[in-house]
Amino acid sequence: MRTVFWENNELKMIDQRILPARFEVVSYHAHKDVAFAITDMVVRGAPAIGAAAAFGLALAGHESASTSSDGLLADLKTAATLLKSSRPTAVNLAWAVDRILLALSQRERAGGEGDIDLIRQFVLDEAQKLADEDVEINKRMAEHGAALINDGDTIIHHCNTGALATVDWGTALGVIRTAHEQGKRIHVLVDETRPRLQGARLTAWELEQYGIPYEIISDNMSGYFLKAGQAQKVFFGADRVAANGDVANKIGTYMLALAAFDNGIPAYSVVPTSTIDLSLAHGGLIPIEERNTDEVLGIQFHGEPIAPKNARARNPAFDVTPNRLLSGIVTENGVVYPPFDVNFAKVIR
Repeated sequence: MRTVFWENNELKMIDQRILPARFEVVSYHAHKDVAFAITDMVVRGAPAIGAAAAFGLALAGHESASTSSDGLLADLKTAATLLKSSRPTAVNLAWAVDRILLALSQRERAGGEGDIDLIRQFVLDEAQKLADEDVEINKRMAEHGAALINDGDTIIHHCNTGALATVDWGTALGVIRTAHEQGKRIHVLVDETRPRLQGARLTAWELEQYGIPYEIISDNMSGYFLKAGQAQKVFFGADRVAANGDVANKIGTYMLALAAFDNGIPAYSVVPTSTIDLSLAHGGLIPIEERNTDEVLGIQFHGEPIAPKNARARNPAFDVTPNRLLSGIVTENGVVYPPFDVNFAKVIR
């Protein structure tokens, strides 16, 4: 089953807020609800939210009461603005929505029919095409990345980058899954990924489905295992990559990459080329989302709050890993090695 899919004129998504306790698929009929679902992390992971936003735009087309093509296009652009604002850091979201709007514009310039039902169907077809491409891209990335993993490797993995973070298969976890299916004996150290615990809740759940051996560690244990020689590779995804190879990813990635670099352990980011934002010269220009501090303060230990009643907190959802800490960036068109600003041109088309 895909994480995000269209069925019976509805957008359906796996509800990632309640895994691993329950597996449920939720349905959406309105683009505003899709935008909220992205913000509330019903769906998460850069490629998955890109596909969700694309299908959200298709819903907006069906919702529009306009009887003219110009009115429908105006409604789609309004919906696009709302959808793109739902998660600011992940570039795939805006990329997916803008790709469909661009295709609509090209269709219009080419003299495409102005029938509003044809336009609605065109938007849906483009969203479906984007989702299907995501699966194929993931599998190509996985083949390139799996070649970096040796038989017997222990891998530290951050956040969730599997099928749940994409339409299907996964980015960094897709690489690990492919290496396992190739017969390589691997072991995964899954860091919890606080504060939302995507590693412990989602990655561990996925690894169980695939039969890949794993152990959960807290985020601050990674340095210990790297220094002790008990991990040979580090893999994570990205929500946006700047033109110089700086990577914005789930909070905690920077510290993990620092520890790997200090101990001479290769660290790889796995991303589709759609996540590489050549309009930003460096990672300092990437907008960093700050989320509700309840995600930090609401954690409990043995059923009791971990923080004093009047405690305050900060909650940036992402950090930026400088390109100097990365051994390579895996894309669907191959592995890019430093200097990234020069070598990106070989894989981005």
